[in-house]
Amino acid sequence: MATDEVLEIYGGNTLRGTVGVSGSKNAALPEMAAALLADGPLRLSNVPGIEDVGTMCSILASLGVLTERAEGTVEIDPRGLRTGTPDPQAASRMRASLLLLGPLLGACGEATLPRPGGDDIGSRRIEQHIAGLRLMGATVEESQGGIQAFAGGLHGAHIPLDMPTVTGTENLMMAAARAKGITVISNAAREPHVVDLALCLNSMGARISGAGSDRVVIEGVAHLHRAQHRVRPDYIEAGTYALAAAATGGEVLIEDVMSDDLVQLFHKLRAAGCQVEEGASWARVSRLGPLTAVDMTTWPHPGFATDLQSQYVAVMTQASGDATVWEALYENRFRPVEQLRRLGARIEVEGRIAVVHGGAPLRGADLEVSDIRSGAALVIAGLCAEGLTTCRNVRHLDRGYQNLVGKLAGLGATLNRRPPGSD
Repeated sequence: MATDEVLEIYGGNTLRGTVGVSGSKNAALPEMAAALLADGPLRLSNVPGIEDVGTMCSILASLGVLTERAEGTVEIDPRGLRTGTPDPQAASRMRASLLLLGPLLGACGEATLPRPGGDDIGSRRIEQHIAGLRLMGATVEESQGGIQAFAGGLHGAHIPLDMPTVTGTENLMMAAARAKGITVISNAAREPHVVDLALCLNSMGARISGAGSDRVVIEGVAHLHRAQHRVRPDYIEAGTYALAAAATGGEVLIEDVMSDDLVQLFHKLRAAGCQVEEGASWARVSRLGPLTAVDMTTWPHPGFATDLQSQYVAVMTQASGDATVWEALYENRFRPVEQLRRLGARIEVEGRIAVVHGGAPLRGADLEVSDIRSGAALVIAGLCAEGLTTCRNVRHLDRGYQNLVGKLAGLGATLNRRPPGSD
């Protein structure tokens, strides 16, 4: 979609059919950053065709790194790396630029990064990244404008995290891959994309064990080599289609999904009255009867993913009864509630708790998208609303979903993109 396009959604259609899941955004971006640590090219396949991948390519190019992007693949050759300071304008556009901190320290001993941008979903602190790097021997200074870090040589350390931060675990894992000695990260994040990053690094010659548990051990090596790696399927995208099927009362077969990544979501959908079948690389979600309201709490993996909370709230507007949703991780995750109310949803919010009073009829309205996942929630709600719903600022959807409109249209949704003012 163009930056200022408007998405029109005509509600009332039931979703039916088969949809394929793209590669994980949250795995591809750190793996692109990890390429800086190698002495030869890293070729990634199953890379999602989303805006954030293009932004990361631009950031890497500003470092002197050669990137070649084709449909579904990205090849990154770090041998031209000439600086630890990326283009600040490009780097400030998304939070994932912070993932360059560890690789740049490991590859060239210095990094200067602006404050990371990205979605405004609440406080996402970086002090655990900094504390861990300092334990490994880096000098890190923060200012209003950004972060400066230097290291004559990183060494292994025991790093106990206060909380299982995903990007913190990833940054420290990458920095430790070429550090001297053994690094142990305790209370590590266990998300699927952390596991995939470890697999990618190991394919490059790293020695990482324990990824997917709360204790990750990295034995530093002197060099990482060229490699190929297939990016894991995006379980957040898969979960979004599962929730859309539940909301509209259809039947959707989701292909190329690792069902173990979605245990909590599938548990909630079954409790709400949906049928969920699972295979080795597929899942089928269907609903014949009414939805029942089910309470939910977000939590770090293997808990319910915060990146699916907004979509879940949208689904609960279609349920019978009241659902209490507690957001344990980010204080601004309920931002789409105001937009859902414009459609007629009855939702009360107090702090980190939302109570969704299901059953209120939704009717089309003009909406504003504020971030990737809230945008997906508004699309789901628009599919359930009577009449026409328009969503502005749909560029956010392009950052996280490959061809969301086309895939939903393939399931029977009626959607249309148009330039603003062309109605």
